[in-house]
Amino acid sequence: MHKLFNSIFFALLAIAAWAQPASSSRYAPTAEENALLWEISGNELKQPSYLFGTIHMIGKEDFFLTDATKNSFNKAQQVAFEIDMEDMMDFTKLMPLMMKAFMANDTTLSDLLSKEDYKVVEEHFESVGLPLMFLERIKPMFLSALGGEDMFSMGNGDDSQVVSYEMELMQMAQQHKLPIEGLETAEYQMSMFDSIPYKIQAEMLVESIRSEKTEDGQFAQMVELYKNQDLQGMQAMMKDEASGIGGYEDLLLVRRNRNWIPVMGKMMKAKPTFFAVGAGHLGGDEGVVALLREAGYSVKPLR
Repeated sequence: MHKLFNSIFFALLAIAAWAQPASSSRYAPTAEENALLWEISGNELKQPSYLFGTIHMIGKEDFFLTDATKNSFNKAQQVAFEIDMEDMMDFTKLMPLMMKAFMANDTTLSDLLSKEDYKVVEEHFESVGLPLMFLERIKPMFLSALGGEDMFSMGNGDDSQVVSYEMELMQMAQQHKLPIEGLETAEYQMSMFDSIPYKIQAEMLVESIRSEKTEDGQFAQMVELYKNQDLQGMQAMMKDEASGIGGYEDLLLVRRNRNWIPVMGKMMKAKPTFFAVGAGHLGGDEGVVALLREAGYSVKPLR
């Protein structure tokens, strides 16, 4: 059950990746500005705040934090994620969300897929030790996150092969006794999935499973680009995958980015903040970097 709770949060990385808009405005990061870490200043801020792009799951051997990132983290007086990560550890708050993970009207996955595609999904979940009969009514968007082998490698002590940047940064914040905030609520994130037809969610689930079977899978490519701090490369890859969510780019990425800017502004005025959001939210005309600049902030890359 805890794995399904985790999927509520981790599912959003893939969605943001498929939705990222192209870059052309004077505010968007340029190729020369490729970086995961950004300093935010100006616009009447007394002290800088910092914006860091995460990848929600990554192999333990690929995980890294640069000295600049650690130094920026140490200057912050609070840490903010897409949602409050401490809430995701509270089962009393997660139980109501769990109920929203199920499809309405007794819809099942077999209602949404051809027999051939259903077999692909069934064999995949059996390979990770989850009989599909127990997951038939869960929204396919959550199954996309739940069904990855990386999800089952997380949280298994010292032997875990996969780590989460959010989890690692949350632990650092707790060690430093820093307040932890969220830019939006888990309830809001859950509500977005209700706007995507189950049929489209199911097709995305099948595509994600099939892509995992290729040597140069989407996730492996994304990790390599992330390690190189190549925002432009990530953006190009995201654009190639944009057909996967049709006309839902505004809902899943653009609207969220724009909603975050005034929230970030209030937090930064209150105290220096270290923001950690999915790297797919940073680049492009409607990315967080461009929107902060448009709002009057000075945003410069740090490597």
